[in-house]
Amino acid sequence: MRILFIGDVTGEPGRRAIRELLPVITKRERIDLVIANAENVAGGSGVTPDMADELFKYGVSVLTSGDHIWKRKEIIERIETDRRILRPANYPLGAPGLGSTITETPDGVKVGVINLIGRVFMQAVDCPFRIVKQEIEKLSKQTTSIIVDIHAEATSEKVALGWYLDGIVSAVVGTHTHIQTADEKILPGGTAYITDVGMTGPFDSVIGRKKEQILVRFITQMPARFEVATDDIQLHSVVIDIDEKTGRALSIKRIQERLQP
Repeated sequence: MRILFIGDVTGEPGRRAIRELLPVITKRERIDLVIANAENVAGGSGVTPDMADELFKYGVSVLTSGDHIWKRKEIIERIETDRRILRPANYPLGAPGLGSTITETPDGVKVGVINLIGRVFMQAVDCPFRIVKQEIEKLSKQTTSIIVDIHAEATSEKVALGWYLDGIVSAVVGTHTHIQTADEKILPGGTAYITDVGMTGPFDSVIGRKKEQILVRFITQMPARFEVATDDIQLHSVVIDIDEKTGRALSIKRIQERLQP
């Protein structure tokens, strides 16, 4: 079974990349299931129900998120009822929605997906290391194939989670920094790992935002509006090959696909 995990989809350029490039990648790589981090889909911050439906229409099966999930209030009612849209599982008890779900490939193979958020240099939330074990226990009753999205700032926290879950889940993939790392590997216990999948959106930018606006902020320290950039659109992702009987990852491969002007 081959799973495509797409890095932070950013704004309209990111959605366009999914629309135009995903069919090509899915066919070429013989993809069975697509997961995407969608917390930046709506103008670079948050996700709306309409934009979630747009990504589902393009072939994405599950949307993960992160610290921007609540930026668009209209998603709250939808996330309560739609198991395909996840918020981090380690948000405190009482937060709307789910932090994990079970989805299926067209052939009926069940795949578990867990969404977590880091705590280092980020907001105060529950411990991802403790919460993830609870989520794994629930999902493992239905499947041996489980993908974990750890949406975190600190590389050390992501690496630690990878080792913590080695041999327990199929893959631990990092999101949030929008910069694809070159450390993809299969850990000794059979878990695929990468520190950050990268971004899907405009790369003539500073992590997706217009570079001129970001430079003003860095140089002057004055408040500035950050708008999504528009040029050099790319789709960054990883393809994970999983033995569906054991849940062990067989390979992980990085993809950087550019949308032609």
